[in-house]
Formats: sequence, structure tokens, C-alpha cells
Amino acid sequence: MSDHMNTQPQTSATEVDADLVKRRTVLKFGAAGAAALAAGVTASAVVPDLRQKGLLSADGAFHAASIALAGAIYTEAFPTSPLIMSPFTDQLPIPKSLVPEPILDVAGWAMPPGPGEGQQNSIRNQRHQVFKPRVTAQDIISGQAARPDPIIYKLTVDVAEHSFTTSQVMPINSAGKPTVSFDQAGNVYPAGTVRTLPKSTIYGFNGQFPGPMINAEYGKPCILRFVNRLHDNPLGLDRQDFGAPDWSFLTHLHNAHTAPESDGNPHYSMNFGPKSMGFQPTQWVDQLYLNWPAGGDDNEKQSFCWFHDHRMDHTGANVYKGLVGLYPIYDPKGNLDAGDETKGFRLPGVRTNNPDGSFDVKYDIPLAFFDCRLDDGTTPHNDIHDAEYPLAKPGVHPEWWGKTFYKHFPNHGFVGDIFTVNGVAYPTMTVERRKYRFRFLDCSIARIYDFQMMSSTKGPVSAASLGYAGDELQGQYRIPDAQQCMQFVEIASDGGLIPFPFKRNNFELWPAKRREVIIDFTKYQDGTPTKKGDVIYLTNVAKMTDGRMPSKSVRGGIDPNYKIPMIKFVIGDAPAIPDASLIPTKLRPLPAVPSNWQTMLDNRMIFEVQRGSAGGETEWLINGKPFDPLTSATSMKNKKGLSPVAQQKMGSYNLWEIRNGGGGWVHPVHLHMEEHQTLMRNGKIVTAGNAAHPDDVSREDVVALDPSESVIIGRYFRDFVGPYVAHCHNLAHEDHQMMWGWEITP
Repeated sequence: MSDHMNTQPQTSATEVDADLVKRRTVLKFGAAGAAALAAGVTASAVVPDLRQKGLLSADGAFHAASIALAGAIYTEAFPTSPLIMSPFTDQLPIPKSLVPEPILDVAGWAMPPGPGEGQQNSIRNQRHQVFKPRVTAQDIISGQAARPDPIIYKLTVDVAEHSFTTSQVMPINSAGKPTVSFDQAGNVYPAGTVRTLPKSTIYGFNGQFPGPMINAEYGKPCILRFVNRLHDNPLGLDRQDFGAPDWSFLTHLHNAHTAPESDGNPHYSMNFGPKSMGFQPTQWVDQLYLNWPAGGDDNEKQSFCWFHDHRMDHTGANVYKGLVGLYPIYDPKGNLDAGDETKGFRLPGVRTNNPDGSFDVKYDIPLAFFDCRLDDGTTPHNDIHDAEYPLAKPGVHPEWWGKTFYKHFPNHGFVGDIFTVNGVAYPTMTVERRKYRFRFLDCSIARIYDFQMMSSTKGPVSAASLGYAGDELQGQYRIPDAQQCMQFVEIASDGGLIPFPFKRNNFELWPAKRREVIIDFTKYQDGTPTKKGDVIYLTNVAKMTDGRMPSKSVRGGIDPNYKIPMIKFVIGDAPAIPDASLIPTKLRPLPAVPSNWQTMLDNRMIFEVQRGSAGGETEWLINGKPFDPLTSATSMKNKKGLSPVAQQKMGSYNLWEIRNGGGGWVHPVHLHMEEHQTLMRNGKIVTAGNAAHPDDVSREDVVALDPSESVIIGRYFRDFVGPYVAHCHNLAHEDHQMMWGWEITP
């Protein structure tokens, strides 16, 4: 099937509201709701029918018996991706910084960016709260009181193609044995036929995955104009059955300190701006990233953000489709972290300022980790969301063989079986004998990684050739004789540079989290020098066969046979540029926490993330309720007996408790707008990082919740007013109600 629709399906505001009602009906009422959606029936017709059948519980969700009904419209089956036969031959892509738009070109735009009313988007109904960075007293004292105009970048949201590997592949089944395969023309290839993978259809910023990298700097604001061109499909690519069905998008810079009109969150978008789930094709929006720290506090500065789609109900689908971009942010103040290893913190990096206004930093490498599955042509596409994709029939799709496969809402979560870095499966990188700075990002839908640096005598072997089958094929390759050979030096977590670097043998990376480390390629951890031609593998040892949680990892007890090589590092020549970097003893102090924070405990806000009573087929909940994009959520009752609405005064500080309601799931919970500090975990005050969560002592923007855990965090609410969200960053959970709205008030 090809996508023959090259014109935008026009959607009115009334239709958007109606679609929202129907969409919520499906999520709330499971199989019966989906049948109603297919037939055009509204919630008013569904609810009485459910009550008559005794399926509606007191909290508005199905009893467990309803899950059996869902089987008629949902099949939890996943394909086994074809085996990549020559891993570690494609080079790791190292992105270059995006070039800003020339000022004269921007001046010629029909609607250039600006601070006035209506200049924030193509709908002409919003303005930027603050258009230029504020000037603090300290700025004036230091002579840095200038208020520069924003640097302008233009990014289009495009339908495009992407290849995860240039390697030939062998189609295999779940037993790891060769199997038949197909092509778009309807041809069938017998088992054992070596194939070339077709390109997968993506939605990409500037048509690429990952999207562009923007090297930003504190004190230099940026405007990113995002233009939706998803209606334009010049290659006639098959869009398949995932991605926002109305081709809309909503971009969030995770976790920039940003006004809500530029935050790209659905609590804002449903009430202001587009007044819908996202910006429609042909529309554009100017996202203003001021690149100044929260509250003007230098200790609040970040170092590695990323931007991704946040379209309500289809964030996972759009992110999996490719809407991911990178946003390192440097600190030129005092040259502390400006990309120059001869100054400031002396972190690895050699900066080149380009004539076009961009800059690149050699030896400073972002790594975006993403797992995917490729269609085998025989696994049924039978999903609760089928009615949203009328051109993509339920059932098998042999014409999609070798292209990305996605399940919107699997009962046990979605994980892939091919692991990629910067858009390439199992890449290789030749490194110089010196120190490097690596910025790790987990942009997977649900997968948690646990990384180690390992050496091997025999090298990678396919899991299929070792006799593994089923879920044991995930990752495709193993290195049975691998042993740890190097350590990481961690220098940053989600919220930026940490107070003191420390060595790590391994570290976990949860969805949306970032970690920055220094790796010294001159020597092994026992002090033995490396030599040219040596090979080291960045290895994942977290075994996670479904979307619930890792079944094995370093802190949970590893499976000694599960060592998945992710990147092959090959030691090359001595450095072309002498290594002037150092491993510092101190980095950035933590922002001050109010000394009386414990007196706030009784009046904290409490939010529990939990599974709905219908199981995974209908919804996830916050405090027993699904996400309502039109209102702010209400806290559970605290010790003072109050259930406050999630509204915070601008300039205030408060404690929030985030609870995991159990069920054997982990939840990476992300709170927009400012970073937090973990103050208590499971009732104990955090004074030092523990083995499970050593980064609790840093600033973070994602709360890592193990099953049944409770975390109390402290955070400020500064500089902007308006609506924001918090949500689980397991994106199947976010897309199915595990999100709540909150607000900063004047």
C-alpha cells in the first residue's frame, strides 16, 4: 500500500474536539470503545452498554474481564527483525552543528520572528512572554549586561526515509532460523535468502534521524522555527500505521527552562496556541529558548538537552517515527564550559568557530540510543488504534517487510530487538589515544540500558548462532567472553554538570535521561596502556525483554551471558591535537535548597502513577484519574488533610512526592520546566547517592521510580507563568493517560 494522500486532511476546531472525545472513549472503554469508534458511536452510547454488561467499575474503568474483549481488536505479537550480518562496519555518525539562518534572509520572511502580539506562531494568537534574556545585577557587575537578539534556526518536519544499516541481512524467525521474506511488489523470497533492507519511513526534523544538533550557549537565546510539512510527501512514501494520524506535531525541548508557549506541551496546546493536540500541516511555531538559567542562578545551568515530539496521545508514535533532535548547551561565562579544553573546567573538547555562525567541538560526542523492530511481514497489525489509520488495514503487511514496526499500546510495553546509536545499528568509531567527552541520551520508547566498557578476544557472535530464541534474540549480538576493561568518569546528569566527578564501572540510562562521561582511551583500568588496533565495546548488560523493567542488570543481578555490544571503539593513532583536557576535581555546585524544607513535608503535593483497573488495555492513571488536558490535576490528600490543585506561585519553592503505584513496572517520571533535587527516597533523606540511584544527589528532570518506590523532590517555580505537564517518559504510558497538568500562577 502506498500513501496516495499528498494533501492535508483538513481538521476544524470542532472536529478536533470531537476526535478528542472519541479518542478518550477508546482509551477509557477498551474494546467496546474501539468498536464504537469504528462505527462512529459516541461515549453516550458506550457507557450505558458497558453498565448493562457489568463491565464498568466505580472508577470508570473496566473490570479485568473486559481484557478478554480487547483480544478481538488487539494482538500482542511482535516480529523478529532480520539479522544484520555485518555489524560494526558502519561508522558512528557524529553530527555537525546546524547552521543558523542568515539575518538578512530572516528579515525577508513573510512573517519573521518577533516579540509582538501574534508573532509566536502562524495562527497569530500568541506572543513570547520574554523575548530577550533578563539582566541580573551580577551581569551588570561582570560587564555582561547585553541583551542579544535571538539566533534563528529553521527546522522543517518532513516525511523522509532512513536506513539503520548498510549491511546485508538474513530474515530469521523467533527460533533464530532463516525464514521467508517479502518485498513491496508482492514477491516472496525463500528462507535463507540474503536481503538488503528497504529504507524505513520516518518523520524527521529536516528529514533526518536523529534530527539536527544545535550547539547552544548560555547568554545567546535561540528561536527554532518548526514548520510542519508532513502533508508534503513527494516520494509517495507509505506512512504505515503509526505517527500522529492527522500529521500534527508538538515539539518539546527537554528540559529547557522555557515559557509554556515555547515548551511544546499538551496542557498548553489544548488551551492556547493551536488549541488542539498539536500544530497541523502547513502551520509553524517559533519556540524561543532563552538559554539563561532558572532564577538567574548559574548553578542552575544545564549542559545537554534534547528536543522531541510531544503531540498528545501520539508522542511515542512520533518519537519512534524519528522526531528527535540534539541540543548541547555550553557555558561561555568565564570559559567554564565553552568547548575549549584549555580553559575553565578543562573538559575534553576542541572548539572550531565556523564562518556561518555555528561552532563544532571535536572530541565532544553526543550518543542517542534507540531500539527498534523491523516488520517480518507475517506478524499481524492488530491494534487498539487501527481505526485511526484507515489506509493501513489490520492484519499482516508483507509489503512493509524490513521497515519499522510499532505497537501503540502493548499490554507489556514496547521494546525493540535492534539497538541503534545516532540512527545506526551497531556502529564503529575509531578513537584517538586521548580523553573524550560523551553525552549519552536514551531516546527509546521504554528500554533501560546499563552500560559498561568491555574488551573481548573472540568478538561479537550472533545470538541466533548461539542457539538463542524468542526474547533472547534481542540485541542480535553477544560477546560471551567480554570483560570490563575501562571505567567511566561521570561529569553530568540530566540537570547538567554535577558538583564532583566520580568513577563508575557502569551506569543505567533510563528513557529521556542523559549522562555525560569522560572516557580515557590511553589506558585500561588496570593502568596498562592501550595500543593502536585495540578494540573496546560499549556494552549493554541490562536485559529488558518487555516494557516493564529490566529483569537483569548490574544492581539486579546480571545474566553473565547477556552482553550486547552497542559501539565498537577501535584505538587509532596518537591525538592529532595534543590532549589538553583534565579530569577536574570540582564542577558545578548544586543550587541552594531552603534550610527549612522539612517543615514543608506535611503540605507537599502527592502524585501517584498507577495502572488502571482494566489492566494495560485501556489506560494508565495519575491519582486514579486519566489526564485531562484542560485542567490542572489535584494532589492526593497530604498530612495536613489537604488536596491542593497543582498550581504553584511564580517564584515559589515546594515539595512534590511522586509514588509508583506498583504492579511490577518502573516509571521514569519527567517534570517540565525546572530541574529538581531528590530529597527523600522511600522515606529516607538523601545525603549521598545509593547504589541503586547514585544520581539522586544531582539535579535531574526525570525521577527514576523502581516498583512501589516513593520519591520526594524539591523544586522552584520561577520566571514564567502558565500551564505545564508532568508525565511518565515510558511513552506508551504517557500516550495512554499517565500525565498530569500543572500550572505556575502570577
